[in-house]
Amino acid sequence: MVRQHPKDRPFKNPYYNKNVNRRAKNLKTVLGQEREKDRLKREALRKSKAEKAAMGMMDVDADDEEEEPNCTISPIHQAQAGTNPGPFGSDSSIEAPPSVWPPRHYCDITGLEALYTDPATGLRYHDKSVYEIIQGLSPSMVKDYLSARGVNSIVK
Repeated sequence: MVRQHPKDRPFKNPYYNKNVNRRAKNLKTVLGQEREKDRLKREALRKSKAEKAAMGMMDVDADDEEEEPNCTISPIHQAQAGTNPGPFGSDSSIEAPPSVWPPRHYCDITGLEALYTDPATGLRYHDKSVYEIIQGLSPSMVKDYLSARGVNSIVK
């Protein structure tokens, strides 16, 4: 038995009303508002502490940690603000963890990405046209190319 759908069934819900007053915010805006809210809380706390100290109402035995607002700033935003550089450093520092990607090899002749290595000389090359050039090089030229790359190997 085949089910039949009514043809006048609407695609959308006819009773759906979109909330016009709600505005979509991107992540940058939301995080900026959270940071501003936390900053205002800290300022209000500092002002209240200063007022209490000025009036002589400061409790000597009170813990400052109890009065601190619950500020939850992500490590990424702490790194952006410069308060906590985190494991990856910040944009203004040059310190970074080692790369997880394998190092790229470049052609000793052309400087393009090297896909191959000549087993006889140890030179890296991009394609077969460069390989033909490498085969015509003298041992002293091969040694110069290798030393330019920082490899001091003995050419056979």
